[in-house]
Amino acid sequence: MKNVLNIIFLSFLCGNLIFAKEYHVSPMGSDVNDGDISTPLKTINAAAQKALPGDVVIVHNGVYREWVNPLNGGENNEKRIVYQVAEGEKAELKGSELIKNWIKEKRGKGVWKVTLPNSFFGSYNPYVDKLFGDWFFDNGRVHHTGDVYLNDVSLYEVVSVEKVLNPDTIRSVRDPEGTQRVWFATVDADNTTIYANFGDIDPNKETVEIAARPTCFYPTRQGLNYITIRGFHVGQAATQWGAPTAEQVGMIATHWCKGWIIENNVIKNSRCNGISLGKERSTGHNLEMTDKRLDGTQHYREVIFNTLRHGWNRENVGSHIVRNNVISDCEQTGICGSMGGAFCEIYGNHIYNIHSKRQFSGFEMAGIKLHGPIDTYIHNNRIHGCDKGMWLDWMAQGAHVSSNLFYDNTELDLFLEVNHGPYIIDNNLFLSDQSVRESSDGGAYLNNLFAGFISRNDDERYVPYHLNHSTEVKGMFIITNGDHRFYNNMFVGGTRTDVRYGLSVYDHAKWPIYGEDNIFCNGAKPMTGKEQGAVKDNYNPKIRLEETTEGVFLLFSVDNDLFHALVAKPVDAARLGITKLSGYLYDYVNETPFILNKDYLGNTRSKQSLKVGPMELLQQGVQRIKVW
Repeated sequence: MKNVLNIIFLSFLCGNLIFAKEYHVSPMGSDVNDGDISTPLKTINAAAQKALPGDVVIVHNGVYREWVNPLNGGENNEKRIVYQVAEGEKAELKGSELIKNWIKEKRGKGVWKVTLPNSFFGSYNPYVDKLFGDWFFDNGRVHHTGDVYLNDVSLYEVVSVEKVLNPDTIRSVRDPEGTQRVWFATVDADNTTIYANFGDIDPNKETVEIAARPTCFYPTRQGLNYITIRGFHVGQAATQWGAPTAEQVGMIATHWCKGWIIENNVIKNSRCNGISLGKERSTGHNLEMTDKRLDGTQHYREVIFNTLRHGWNRENVGSHIVRNNVISDCEQTGICGSMGGAFCEIYGNHIYNIHSKRQFSGFEMAGIKLHGPIDTYIHNNRIHGCDKGMWLDWMAQGAHVSSNLFYDNTELDLFLEVNHGPYIIDNNLFLSDQSVRESSDGGAYLNNLFAGFISRNDDERYVPYHLNHSTEVKGMFIITNGDHRFYNNMFVGGTRTDVRYGLSVYDHAKWPIYGEDNIFCNGAKPMTGKEQGAVKDNYNPKIRLEETTEGVFLLFSVDNDLFHALVAKPVDAARLGITKLSGYLYDYVNETPFILNKDYLGNTRSKQSLKVGPMELLQQGVQRIKVW
């Protein structure tokens, strides 16, 4: 009997090996081919219609201008469908088309135009499609999903041909000179004409592309699980605004699926979102705009219950891994996700220049913007040059934000909006002018470096809290602005006189704030009348960053007095206790109790007397530590 079972098992294993297939894709191929390495397919999408669980699609050198809309997903982690770039090669997946036949205009210096038949765009013309959605602010003008790129740099859309002839300089953005390069499109019954000001550059001698597709990799069917996307350069899609009450489509988007791995990609130049882990359409689509009976907050509460009825749980949705990607130059988010970003792990990503053009605005802009990131672990990311670095909005229960590098974010590094705990924020480097804004409760802030100020908002919206490690709603309550733990953090004061550095911003919190073993220096203060650690008013660590070809280095000084004050007690679940509202311990997703046993760099923390702040192995004097 045992031999028979072995034969059956080997037959099953061999069957899997026999039927698993590699499909090769090359611009030199043909979609009538079988996808063998000697007879490759021409498009990735053709392979995506053939691939079955266990198959691998290998994409070779070239530019692929297409929307990949897979027919199938994998079965489990062992039988994925993998899309990967061939080793040592470069494959670009673009939502744009190359345009060469520009005609120089006689009016205006540097102005060119191109006229394309509307049939060029097929069923979707992004120069007709307007940006819109809940919590989108157009700043008093029309914006389109289309865009124009000069050598992979996005130009600025303006409101008329006259503005192309005589462009203004937008002085509030990081690149005011770049705002002189602008475009405007007119569309009639037959043609789309795009006018662009390229300055002293001849566009026919450079690479000029225009956005032509709403996405690059997105299944129109839901439930296509266990897909891997690895090693691509993805860019230049005409993505639409992705509100949390709407279908959220990025250049890569999971569409209410489970278990995707998105890794080692370069993702650049999305009109709105780079990667979306978010919501599908049937549970609501821009409800505040289309149904004025209710305000947006109540609509979102209804959306939450709609998604629960539509299978929002660990078994069906989320559990994605997003790692080691470079994501830049997207005007809404680098990574977004309403509900579908639960139970995920997001790490090793370099995210920068998000919402840097500032032509439109709204309540959904950040390097990472997640609604409902229950049990999501976000760690070891580098986020800079954004408006907001990271924004966890509604239901971040069980979320863990650890060992991230934030800097040069113009508004703030981390925004925690209307979340009930427990959630954990540890070992992060918050180096922008504003470190944290929060209107939440039940957070544990442990061993962070706050080089900017913290602000808090009173918020009386009723929001859900959940059964432990579950999407199932346990109850609803207003945000109490309290029940936080601040242990072993370093707070550094700054030069602004209109804000309060340290924890004194919590002087009037409604629920208790627990603070121990913190360091307050250079003017940062504990809560008034409370001892929450050592106060070193006259000490300035002189924090700065160096970005070099070898990496990013953090420089600061540790004097003798501070060095001896940096000793703190270890932090674990027993010390943190339970959250007042939900009544849960601070633990890991497998329900083992939390213990802070590593520092920012992965060094083991002392079990008896660990260091305050993100770094365990500090010395006296000037520190120069590689942090990325």
